[in-house]
Amino acid sequence: MKILLDAMGGDNAPDANIKGAVQAINKVKAEVVLIGKEEVIRSKIKEFYGKELEEISNRLKIKNASETIEMEDQPTVAIRHKKDSSMVVGFKMLKEGEGDVFISAGNSGALLTGATLIVGRIKGIDRPALAGILPAYKSQLLLIDAGSNTNCKPINLLQFAQMSSIYLKNTYGIEKPAIGLLNIGTEETKGNDLVKESYALLKENSEKLDINFVGNVEGRDAFSGKIDAIVTDGFTGNVFLKTTEGLGKFVKRTLTESLTHNLLSKILAIPALPSIKKFSKTMDYKSYGGALFLGVKKPVVKAHGSSDELLFQYTIIQAEKFVENKAVEKMIEQFEKQKNEEK
Repeated sequence: MKILLDAMGGDNAPDANIKGAVQAINKVKAEVVLIGKEEVIRSKIKEFYGKELEEISNRLKIKNASETIEMEDQPTVAIRHKKDSSMVVGFKMLKEGEGDVFISAGNSGALLTGATLIVGRIKGIDRPALAGILPAYKSQLLLIDAGSNTNCKPINLLQFAQMSSIYLKNTYGIEKPAIGLLNIGTEETKGNDLVKESYALLKENSEKLDINFVGNVEGRDAFSGKIDAIVTDGFTGNVFLKTTEGLGKFVKRTLTESLTHNLLSKILAIPALPSIKKFSKTMDYKSYGGALFLGVKKPVVKAHGSSDELLFQYTIIQAEKFVENKAVEKMIEQFEKQKNEEK
């Protein structure tokens, strides 16, 4: 197996990307290919570890790419004109079978555009979407769309629900994943036109498409452990995602400061340390890795733009599991089956 990593994408590139790959290499069985400016990557490895790449692991490789797609670049223009960028080179390698999964923390719009134009959509899916995993009470929560499609139609949200159901069933073994529609209230009449029309479409098609649609879900109930996935448009989903991450950081920071305020609080906190560490790990979004682009023909993973070396490490480990679980192959199989049944 080959994991392709965009070494030049993200706020902390290439340092965090390279360090994350080095940390992950002994925790995965796959070969990891760093895609980017070879001289820069080799120089950084020498600087960080005092060794050549080949001395670290024979499963760490480099694929040279002379250009970089920047965060401010126009997605379609960048994909069409920066043909030797680390992102485009990665997509082409993935399409041509020179890798099994592609990871990038770069420009989200360019990643969606490249995944759609170069790798291609699964037949039957209008728009691929970012599916991110978040912590929930004694479980986890899938958020789709987490930020790739800011303007959606009801058919898109119906397909997001269908994709998330197939994904959770086949990858996480959840027999009947509970799929909710993110809204400002639980009543069928609540929400804007997109949400109300999507609700009606989901209600009408849930049985036929084997979706366990549980209705509208308010943000405060999303983490109850009773919902396996929440469906929304990419604009709302990204706001929800980043608010959740910010709240997690706030809770961890406040708790840490409270427990280390003075000597007495430090002493009293000692018996609770195992529980505190467990709670802290649960709240740490980094341990959940990146978000899989559901709806494209090969596995594409979007890492957080602000990913540090730890998050890159977790994302690489997670990407290997995506490939092993054949998440994309099973998605293609289900949509082909549905298409044949409709004929």
